[in-house]
Amino acid sequence: MITLARTAILTASLTLLPGVARAADTAAGLAKAKEVCQACHGLDGNSPTPDYPRLAGQYPDYLSKALRDYKSGARKNAIMTGMAGALTAKDIDDVAAYYASQPAALARKY
Repeated sequence: MITLARTAILTASLTLLPGVARAADTAAGLAKAKEVCQACHGLDGNSPTPDYPRLAGQYPDYLSKALRDYKSGARKNAIMTGMAGALTAKDIDDVAAYYASQPAALARKY
């Protein structure tokens, strides 16, 4: 009985903790990238424009944090604040997983 209670408490605690990893869906991330991100960052995350960051191959936790920070206002950029503001927590995880799974292409700005 004690083990069952401990398991229930542990399960409840883990589901309530912020930042607990959710399973990301790269197919959903691709769909959201087509809708929101590709115009600036490219569908594969290798932006054709040197002024926009390349997202392909970045760590998914870095991308997720950046998007959450734009959404909350902790990171400032007028364009990205608007774009990230429309994303749900699941969208953020999915887009981050999708772009992280793409191969990075090296390039020079100048």
